[in-house]
Amino acid sequence: MNSNNEDADNNAELKKRLSKTIKQMQIEEQRKELMKQFLDSGAYQRLMNIRISNYELYMQIINILISFIQEGRITNKLSEDQFIAFINKMTRKPETRIEFKHK
Repeated sequence: MNSNNEDADNNAELKKRLSKTIKQMQIEEQRKELMKQFLDSGAYQRLMNIRISNYELYMQIINILISFIQEGRITNKLSEDQFIAFINKMTRKPETRIEFKHK
């Protein structure tokens, strides 16, 4: 009897996980399709390379681009050069300066 309850619980948990995974995959596909609409092929390929190498950066870029699209700040396809400039602005770190003061 107890085994049947555990099996039912395990099945319910597996269904939940599967459902969640499927939903995440659908959202990811929607993001990719949106990016294909607003990035030329070179920029899109570069974005997919970022996805492989640094998923957190990929998500930051996607979220910012989606917000720009929703605000109407991006209306045409971005070229690869424009996309690179965007990434550089986004990831630029302030230059560290060391100053020596002589007494």
